[in-house]
Amino acid sequence: MKNIIPPVKGTRDFYPEQMAVRTWLYGIVRHVSESFGYQEWEAPILESLDLYAAKSGEELVKKQSYVFTDRGGDEITLRPELTPSLARMIAQKQAELAFPARWWSFGPFWRYEKMQKGRSREFFQWNIDMLGVNSPEADAELVAIAASFLKAVGLTPAQARIYVNNRRFMDAEFERLAIPNDQKVTVSSLVDRREKMESAAWEAYALEIGLTAAQLDGLKNLLADGQAWRRSEELVRLFAALEALGAAQYVEFDPNIMRGLLYYTGTVFEAFDVSGSLRSAILGGGRYDNLLRDVGGEPLSGVGFAMGDVVIGLVLQELGLIPPLATTPAAVLVTVFSPELQAESLKLAAQLRVAGLNVTCYPEAAKLPKQFKFADRMGMQAVLVLGPDEVAQGRLTLKNLSSSTQVVIERSDVIEAVKRILESH
Repeated sequence: MKNIIPPVKGTRDFYPEQMAVRTWLYGIVRHVSESFGYQEWEAPILESLDLYAAKSGEELVKKQSYVFTDRGGDEITLRPELTPSLARMIAQKQAELAFPARWWSFGPFWRYEKMQKGRSREFFQWNIDMLGVNSPEADAELVAIAASFLKAVGLTPAQARIYVNNRRFMDAEFERLAIPNDQKVTVSSLVDRREKMESAAWEAYALEIGLTAAQLDGLKNLLADGQAWRRSEELVRLFAALEALGAAQYVEFDPNIMRGLLYYTGTVFEAFDVSGSLRSAILGGGRYDNLLRDVGGEPLSGVGFAMGDVVIGLVLQELGLIPPLATTPAAVLVTVFSPELQAESLKLAAQLRVAGLNVTCYPEAAKLPKQFKFADRMGMQAVLVLGPDEVAQGRLTLKNLSSSTQVVIERSDVIEAVKRILESH
């Protein structure tokens, strides 16, 4: 065999079977987003590097972005995230838009990251945000959207959980522990690293960065307190709204959730697979302030989350939650009996399409068993045969591939007969 040039490392080939899954996932994302009244939008795949230099961290810009200089000498990047594009587009028409703005998108992104299970360099991501409202009830709506998605793909609360925390609440708790303001970011980072370190090493590091033994004990008690949220008015309102929205069964408080230390300012949340072997974050987001500050707009608060397609795809596959999906949009094949009768087959296919059916016409005359085998391999449900006898009599043969039965019917009855077969599946 000749050497076939492989795909770029970190990208994926979407054959029809994989494309069917991606399309199915996109359909659920669309349905859930629109059920809450969110509008679909999209931004360019190529953006100026300056946009990310203004809004994103140095690691994302310098180490993870795919950057090149175009023929005009401008530095361009394949978008690694969507928030800077969102900020730019909102700022451009801020005076014209109706707020709150509820926007969602599902598209491709690129990051030059270390390859591992659940992470690729090219991925598709769902982004959904509410802009222009700053309230726990708005935050609860985004958490409820995440819960609605989990339910829509068949994940139960025993299989996937959404963990919620609040950055302002944690800052208040740090004050209660007499942790000074200039140490709060460091302690937040300490909390964020807890799951990635051995307990003894984590405690030693806490003392090393300046916590006293009493502060460390207080911090450990806080991180183990599943009822601490009751001390936060914002979280009390959030959970009350989640109860009203019917999403509370998927959600629980977890003070260990920190997320985006320099980005999120209020509610933060992450959804995890808790029943499979992956045990990875499915989605995450939270409340952010000053969205437009770095791109020249008026400050605007927002809340939103993002979900990549790689982890959720692995989770659903492992749990057997991806349904059987048709890989061909046409369930009907019109055969071509002979070169002389090809025009008759083309006319029949056109007639069925006018009636609203998706139809494939075999591209050339071939032995009927070969055409039947093609229809079977493509997962079609009905095959139509127009031979010389059928054409002369104004009839045709209709074969039901599911039942392996066939009947001769009048040409005038073909549309209703085919529809009955399709409706029976």
